[in-house]
Amino acid sequence: MSGIGARIRQERERLGLSQRAFGEIGGVEPNAQGKYESGDRTPKADYLAAVAAKGVDVLYVLTGVRTPSPIEHLTEVEEWVLGSYRTLVKEDQDAILRLTTTLAEYKATYATERNQ
Repeated sequence: MSGIGARIRQERERLGLSQRAFGEIGGVEPNAQGKYESGDRTPKADYLAAVAAKGVDVLYVLTGVRTPSPIEHLTEVEEWVLGSYRTLVKEDQDAILRLTTTLAEYKATYATERNQ
């Protein structure tokens, strides 16, 4: 299953809601919610607006692309680091991701060991 229906289901599950509860938020009966998720029906704008108000990423539901999370209050150094990262080729970005992930995991493990 793919498309809008699958993404509606993913968003419902991400929010930890049953089809019934999610349908109620969108103003539809459980059977309609099931048809949306199976791809048998396409939701209307009022349904999408209602579920968006409860935290559903409607851009993702419609396009498959997540809405970018705003990053507020970056320091000047953080802005510089992010800007520099964006100029790198994908392979170098992947290396930076591996490095920062490893450092964060190491720090978390080290902090846990010190608190024991």
